[in-house]
Amino acid sequence: MPHAAIATLSARDAHRIARHAPAADAARFLHPAQQALLHRRGWLTMLAPRSAGGAELPLPQVVRLEEAVAAVDGSMGWVLTLCAGAGWFAGFLAPDMARSIIGTPRVCLGGSGAATGFAEEEGDGYRITGSWDYASGAPMATHFTLNARLQRDGQPLLDAQGQPRIRAFLVPAALVQLLPSWNSLGMRASASHSYRIDAKWLAKEHGFTIDATTATADGPLYRYPFYSLAYVTLAANVAGMAGHFMQLAEECMRHRRHARAGLPLLDVPEVAAMLQDKKDAFSAARVRFYAVLDDSWATVAGGALLDDNTMQAVQAASLALVAAARSAVDGLYPYCGLYAAREDSTINRVWRDFHTASQHALLLP
Repeated sequence: MPHAAIATLSARDAHRIARHAPAADAARFLHPAQQALLHRRGWLTMLAPRSAGGAELPLPQVVRLEEAVAAVDGSMGWVLTLCAGAGWFAGFLAPDMARSIIGTPRVCLGGSGAATGFAEEEGDGYRITGSWDYASGAPMATHFTLNARLQRDGQPLLDAQGQPRIRAFLVPAALVQLLPSWNSLGMRASASHSYRIDAKWLAKEHGFTIDATTATADGPLYRYPFYSLAYVTLAANVAGMAGHFMQLAEECMRHRRHARAGLPLLDVPEVAAMLQDKKDAFSAARVRFYAVLDDSWATVAGGALLDDNTMQAVQAASLALVAAARSAVDGLYPYCGLYAAREDSTINRVWRDFHTASQHALLLP
């Protein structure tokens, strides 16, 4: 029977996540208690179809939960977002295949969107070869998603425009070789390692196309455009980390004095005004972001598809939120003192996580 994911972050769960975040950062992977929470709450399958055993939560609930988790621990929020996002692909698989995968004990889907491998047609399937980077949550993944360029007899298959044909696949972890490669400044516990596959055969049912017209699940989640979903979920993570940083920065500023003015920083009018401006700009961008998200979801839930203008509005609101987050974090950091530069401080970890996550290619200004 499908299970119901918990769509909100309780204070108790937030405390549990925060308690283990420093150890996860040091170990470079999520703490076992954090992993257990992801499974126990059903969050890793919250975007998978109910018909396959997932929770199929409304997208605005998912995005708010992802922001809330990222506001406690950026790495855990990122793993949740990327792995739950890969679970969304189950809505495009053959129903029997989707049920089999989502029904896997402690299922977790990871992967990469880059088409850096090949899929050679062979019998009633494909032989997959290649390597892929940045699979967040890789050590706990039971399956990996990937994109591969199709081939026949060693020659590339082309589409009507003469471009290589690319197909998405969902591969059991048993066929995958993990390549520990994640050595980043921040987001250390996301363990976004590389992986490779060496000439492994895969039945054609493991392939899928991400398009509303090819969805095998009926819900509005699978009519919501992929890139729009990617923008809102990534932006929410960055916003969560920025919100956390701003809280910690204000606390640092409360205990630091201005060297020249001889006053506590927050008693210096110019500093207090700057802080308020950053908070107001971030809050306004966040309100706008959720208004656009909620409106776009209402459109899709009502049975319509998003038009180009609405998809552009979703993208613009997402990037505006990221820009406000960058402005706030980068503007406040110099006021936080050397404590914020200590690698073992919470604010430093949040700063590192923010500046790593915000490097995602979709989030370029």
